[in-house]
Amino acid sequence: MSLIRADGVRKVYRCKKRQGPNRHHETLALEDVNLEIQEGEILALVGPSGCGKSTFLDIVAGLAELDAGTVQLGGKPIDGPGLDRGVVFQGYALFPWRTVLDNVAFGLETQGMDRNQREEIASRYVDLVGLSKFADRYPHELSGGMRQRVAIARALAADPMILLMDEPFGALDAQTRERLQFELLRIKQETGKTILFVTHSIDEAVMLADRIAIMTSRPGTIKAIIDVKLPRERKGAESFLRSSGMFLQAREQVWHSLKHEIEKAAELEYMI
Repeated sequence: MSLIRADGVRKVYRCKKRQGPNRHHETLALEDVNLEIQEGEILALVGPSGCGKSTFLDIVAGLAELDAGTVQLGGKPIDGPGLDRGVVFQGYALFPWRTVLDNVAFGLETQGMDRNQREEIASRYVDLVGLSKFADRYPHELSGGMRQRVAIARALAADPMILLMDEPFGALDAQTRERLQFELLRIKQETGKTILFVTHSIDEAVMLADRIAIMTSRPGTIKAIIDVKLPRERKGAESFLRSSGMFLQAREQVWHSLKHEIEKAAELEYMI
């Protein structure tokens, strides 16, 4: 069953140039994007830099308006931000004056939930991401990976219908990034959440996703959808899976579909 359905999505960015005869400049970011995200799946969105991956995620999050088309969540049009969508960005966006527990409880507090109830719920999600011993710590006392786990817990605490993740591990070192990938799979198994995951990493997309949507160079549209045949239970079998024929085949499929778009994106940058 489709949880997110995007039909004919178009997005144009408009700005004014400081000089020149044509002072108004338009950049077509997305054109005719059609995509369905199934309930309970992880769908990875992969494409060259500047293709509109983050723009599409922002539209689903209700943080950006579209110029044409529709995006529906559970059959209802998205017309702004909402607690039915949890968002995790590359930057942790934590409140430095709040403890781990209070950061996770923030969304519940804005809903007007009483303190005891929101702390009980927040504690459950702090435990889910393995930070119970750090519940009273402040962000500056945590590593980058721990801060991102706090951000994930905060997004989950409001019990959203879908988790939207925009390069959430991009700023982390390779070891921490790989560890958090499998933490995310564990959390997905325990919560059953639907996840839209934006990434530049083909390996990350193959390891995490049930399906991978390939975007074209700008203006971005959906070029292909690739099913990942890896078993859903992946934690504990990382080394085996990365060298398996299923992993390598999926990786080759993604690269084959993506490489021409990367070349086109580089040509566009050169022309600019």
